[in-house]
Amino acid sequence: MISAPMKRASLSAILLLAASMPAYAHVGIGTTSSFTAGFMHPLSGLDHMTVMIAVGLWAALKGGKAVLAWPAAFVGVMLAGGALGMLHMSLPFVEPGILASVVVLGLLVALAVDLPVSAGVAIIGLFALFHGHAHGTEVPENASGLEYMAGFAIATALLHATGIAAGLGLGIRFRGLARAAGAACAAIGVGLVFGVV
Repeated sequence: MISAPMKRASLSAILLLAASMPAYAHVGIGTTSSFTAGFMHPLSGLDHMTVMIAVGLWAALKGGKAVLAWPAAFVGVMLAGGALGMLHMSLPFVEPGILASVVVLGLLVALAVDLPVSAGVAIIGLFALFHGHAHGTEVPENASGLEYMAGFAIATALLHATGIAAGLGLGIRFRGLARAAGAACAAIGVGLVFGVV
């Protein structure tokens, strides 16, 4: 069992690290014309990074089919949202939806919410649609735009895998650390909502 002071210290360290990193997942930031740009983009945006890792952590906490289904749902629906964005089809509440995804997915991990796999797919898919649409509106309607989205999808899947590996690596004995990471994600989301992160 991990002591309460250790949990607080770990959470504080995560929050301090997160506070020092800017969030760049909003429309119009950076180059969008290559596979490399697409691959690097999720790794430079705090909101996207935390959500992707949270999806992986939540899938690991749930276990079973969720370990594959939830990340696959995110990547698949994100690409569909990206296609809608590339086609300039409007979607309401994209930015609020992205910010809500950071808070909600963080809370789902922090509280170790145990939902049916299908319900998790629905929640994750909704948020993935917002993330994908935001990034799809950034990319040009040509081959380089498709390369960008491919790089973006691969980096997203790798971030999911990082969350899964961390969640499974911590196992039952250190489940509290995974939940603390979820709380940190939710706190980052609140910070983003209020513009302090």
